[in-house]
Amino acid sequence: MGNTDFTESVRRLERFAGAGKFDKVRKALDKGNPVLKEFGVSDAQIREALTLDPPALEASGLMPPTMLEAIVRVTGRPPLIVRNGKVEGKTTLVEDFPANVDGLISGVEKFLPSVGRIEFVNHDMSWGGTGWVVGEDGPGHLLIATNRHVAKLVARRTFRGDGVFMFNPYSNTRYGAEIDFGEESGVAPDPEKVFKLDKFTYLADDISADIAIGRIPKPDGAAVIGLLDLADDEGGDGEIVAVVGYPAADPYRNDPNDMERYFQGLYDVKRFSPGFLQPGGAGATVLGHDCTTLGGNSGSPVISLESRKVVGLHFAGKYGIGNSAVRIGTLKSVLAGLGGQPGAALPASVGEEAADRSHDAAFFAGRGGYDPDFLQVAGVPYPEVPASLSLARPSDATDERPHELRYEHFGVLYSTVMKGPVVAAHNLDGSRYRGIKRSNKTWFHDLRIPRDIQLDREDYGDAAIDRGHMVRRSETNWGDTDEEAKRANLDSFHYTNASPQHEGLNRSRDMWLGLEDYILTNARTFGFRANVFTGPVYSDDDPELGTTGAPLPLSFWKVVTMLAEQEMETIRLHATAYVLSQGHLIQKLLADRDVVEAAEGFSFGEYKAFQVRIRDLEEMTGYSFGALKDADPLESAEVQEARGVTGKPVLLLNRFDEIAL
Repeated sequence: MGNTDFTESVRRLERFAGAGKFDKVRKALDKGNPVLKEFGVSDAQIREALTLDPPALEASGLMPPTMLEAIVRVTGRPPLIVRNGKVEGKTTLVEDFPANVDGLISGVEKFLPSVGRIEFVNHDMSWGGTGWVVGEDGPGHLLIATNRHVAKLVARRTFRGDGVFMFNPYSNTRYGAEIDFGEESGVAPDPEKVFKLDKFTYLADDISADIAIGRIPKPDGAAVIGLLDLADDEGGDGEIVAVVGYPAADPYRNDPNDMERYFQGLYDVKRFSPGFLQPGGAGATVLGHDCTTLGGNSGSPVISLESRKVVGLHFAGKYGIGNSAVRIGTLKSVLAGLGGQPGAALPASVGEEAADRSHDAAFFAGRGGYDPDFLQVAGVPYPEVPASLSLARPSDATDERPHELRYEHFGVLYSTVMKGPVVAAHNLDGSRYRGIKRSNKTWFHDLRIPRDIQLDREDYGDAAIDRGHMVRRSETNWGDTDEEAKRANLDSFHYTNASPQHEGLNRSRDMWLGLEDYILTNARTFGFRANVFTGPVYSDDDPELGTTGAPLPLSFWKVVTMLAEQEMETIRLHATAYVLSQGHLIQKLLADRDVVEAAEGFSFGEYKAFQVRIRDLEEMTGYSFGALKDADPLESAEVQEARGVTGKPVLLLNRFDEIAL
């Protein structure tokens, strides 16, 4: 299709849409309007998009980011060229602006070198929006603000709320992103102004404010790139502002004649667009303005020329009506990791990744920890562990249990050398269960032991690594009162109760986490009480977790103890052991038993759940579980024969009914 035909198609479609004649737009779509092919969007998507208004259009993800911005005023809002860090044409502004507007613009020019273009690596699109320096991340990095819908072109959100770069499906290479603080009209490219975004430290979910925060290395001292000042207060209606960014040709959502009159064919370069804040923003997190924007302005700062500070993060607009920006209060709350400020109507998920906090010994006053006599018929003490694990001694330790970190309904033995839990032991009473909805978004350090032997949020920075509860949050949610259950629920969110787990564990998570539930409800067991021991299998083969000095465990174990009925209506202890492993641990166990077919039937590299004898678990871990070996049904020759595992008592569990009870 020739350029003239395309341009005319755009003009027809835009005239109809701009005039609200969506019936004619739909007729144009029915005739196969060539705009569809040009933008790579299906007619069904455009039909749906025509029913939406920003910011719903942006949130829908139906249209590319280059089709989300808009010209609001067809005159009097020129997008001024930025060249060599200065705004050109600022003395020509007449309409609506005060006589001293050129001086106001000069007052914010110092920020222009710190606004850049977000460029993509290994992607069909060379760039996707605007970014700017919003903060620092330690002594060596700067934080870059942009929009979620820009970052999502190359990255996906993780469970932590940060972003990991996705793979290009055609080349099997990861996407990447950079920010180029140059890209000014008539100015030669400068490689020293280009910085790699090594990660997105925050990537909002789809129902939160349109924010993404990237990270770049801090430039050396000679660079002029620095932080933009953030406003202390929200901007007021009618306040003079400007959007700084990189408008791209955007014929779909703007009248081509108006666009050409303003831009004169020069796109994709840094521009300074003055205007005013508009009244009636659509909700507490949205700021309205009438600055001229096009596709490519996504992520631009909205700078007050009066306070000389940033009042918003631009994200969307509608031709002839208005543009939208995230309010500065919302952006600052995300940066602070607090999930909102008093009086701000923020979506609850904005603060999903709240900053780490801590609790001192006073917080845990009255916590009983793990009760070894919980089953009443027989005691189930902690297993004995090797001295080489160097268990931490809490500041509130007792003589009876000198190494237990006591929480509500559970306790933890913690290794100073592994920087992680050795044994997490909890009591479970199904008859007093109280469902507590997960609402906590903060993880805590337990200051009863040294802070420097505990991991933190940064240590879990790899998107492939999960922060795994050793004691399940939901299994602590019982008690005589809701307050008791809530204390236990909150206690489970301490780093001392977490171990790094590879994401591959998720494939067996339902089986692994459902073991206790199945055993409690099985006819072979008695009552609603159980004791559960859980922990990592620490091995010399474990890789290091980043540069933390802590291992990344490759396998985990669990022992479930409860009561069972036997003949003559007597009650006995019942204990079973399980391992979650990629198979190598089980292979070694069977090889040590001279079982030559050890590897047969295993798909190594995939995590699977196995039932093993407690005595074999002792060999794997070096722990001693005492009398629990005598309560293990898998020790029975009759059970082994019934399960077909005589001589190699290991059960690969694909279903709960395969458990030997």
